[in-house]
Amino acid sequence: MPLPKRSSRCAFESLLTLLTGTWTLYIIWVLVNNGATRFGELKRKVEGISARVLTDRLRLLEDANLVYRDYQPTIPPQVTYSLTERAMDLIEVFDKLEVVAQKWYAEEESNY
Repeated sequence: MPLPKRSSRCAFESLLTLLTGTWTLYIIWVLVNNGATRFGELKRKVEGISARVLTDRLRLLEDANLVYRDYQPTIPPQVTYSLTERAMDLIEVFDKLEVVAQKWYAEEESNY
């Protein structure tokens, strides 16, 4: 699914609708930090997600051209997921969020 169609709302709202789905940002974050990742490993790294939900979220991200699915017809089949060039636009955003997260964490730690 590409970005949801805009009605009278802004493009940012469409992007937020896509990214704020359950587990979506976490999956992207794991791929940002780990690069191309096979399905089973991705499931282990996104603790608590079911295989069905992971599959649904990956399909959604693939349809939005944020994730690339590489299928190799071996026995057993190998499926690897990686970020597309389009998704690379989000890396700067994740880097800035990391700075904020570290700052807030340090502030909370100093309060104890």
